[in-house]
Amino acid sequence: MKWVFVMLLGLIILPSTLISASYGTSEEVLELMSENSTIQKMHVNDSEMAYKVFGEGEPLVLIMGYGSAVDLWPPKFLDHLSSNYKVIVFDNRGMGYSTAPAGNFSIEEMADDAAGLLDALEIEQAHVLGWSMGSLVAQEVALRHPEKVEKLVLYAANCGGAEAVQPSSEVLEELTNTSGTPEEVGMRLFALLFPPEFLKENPEFYKEFPMPTEPSHPENMGRQAEAIATWSGSCDRLSQIEGPVLLVAGTDDVITPPDNSMIMAERIPGSWLVRFEGAGHGLMYQYPERLASIVSAFLEP
Repeated sequence: MKWVFVMLLGLIILPSTLISASYGTSEEVLELMSENSTIQKMHVNDSEMAYKVFGEGEPLVLIMGYGSAVDLWPPKFLDHLSSNYKVIVFDNRGMGYSTAPAGNFSIEEMADDAAGLLDALEIEQAHVLGWSMGSLVAQEVALRHPEKVEKLVLYAANCGGAEAVQPSSEVLEELTNTSGTPEEVGMRLFALLFPPEFLKENPEFYKEFPMPTEPSHPENMGRQAEAIATWSGSCDRLSQIEGPVLLVAGTDDVITPPDNSMIMAERIPGSWLVRFEGAGHGLMYQYPERLASIVSAFLEP
């Protein structure tokens, strides 16, 4: 069941059938998306990593979730953060325009990629933010390369293993429901990213969702899914994280239930915990400026 669950997350994060049928982007969002639109590449470990840089200031690395590439970060979120920080976004190995050799992926390997990119860019230390699967990678960056991480933000995170709180049986049933037209499947899965009340109050919200343009090959999505499924977790190592940590969760996140953030906060000494009332797994799309403001406040010296 876990394998099916993580594979179907790709349909949630990349609802291409929904977007192709209904997408309409405002001029403001298009303008934000075009900033620094040129993908750069750097050889890291055994791959070519594709990345973008926005703004100036202290470096802040954002690590994307499962099945997604840099074009899925909300433009308003990037715009707000890049007004104060040098924001670095990149495609995880095998996703978007990043390459990957044959063989299995692992969360630890992706963490080494993130640290390796900082080395290649001659950045000694950076703030690190990870979303969903990216939060697993971010945890491993902090644990495997503590000298690289100044402050850590874990958004929609869990610590894996038996202690992680899984979605309800109803949500899992919805995730595995492939009945209906592609548009119906896309809308149904898209709805799991956001609370019903929010979508009811914002019926045109899907028009603000970033349009994915980078390739995400099913084979590599499967390799990512296997990496998630085989990750041993960090629950018994969280106390080893050395720097300041901010945990962010939506109270209505049905994909990564917010109880996970409580479990992690109890295990990370001195950590901050911010819960967004009425927000789901995709809270950075719901409230990009609010989330960026809280992250910026946490990152301030």
